[in-house]
Amino acid sequence: MFRPLPPLAILLGVAGLIPFMVFGLGSVGANPLRSLHAAQGLVGYGAVILAFLGGVHWGFTLGEDGDGRVVRARLGLGVVPSLVGWAAILCGIFSEPVFSLAVLIAGFIGTVVIEFRARNRDLMPAGYLALRVALSCVVVAVLTAVLVIRLIGGHVLL
Repeated sequence: MFRPLPPLAILLGVAGLIPFMVFGLGSVGANPLRSLHAAQGLVGYGAVILAFLGGVHWGFTLGEDGDGRVVRARLGLGVVPSLVGWAAILCGIFSEPVFSLAVLIAGFIGTVVIEFRARNRDLMPAGYLALRVALSCVVVAVLTAVLVIRLIGGHVLL
């Protein structure tokens, strides 16, 4: 039913981790203003990627003829990551970035859980899910490390 993932999709997915790594490292730097700006950049990028992940589900759904109830549910769920990303940005406006990071972590984990459910119903390619799980593990690890380091008031020398 689904074709294998093109190698370029894998390469671009892995390259998409670079901003997480760079901004994640900058978020725990010794300079408070720079680390705050890096944390804001990290949250913004995370929100954009979450929105992208929801959009992928729209792409899967719009390319199929399926059960109307399933299509409506998938389209609705495809909007949720964008809203979670927006909530993360809003948290950063009104409070410390740690709340934003926690919201993003929940968003990335929740997205993977939903994608597993979709895969179990044969609604998405296995290759896509394998890539998403691998990338999301790295993203959640970076976000969690930044969250913990910022909560304990630590930093790395930059």
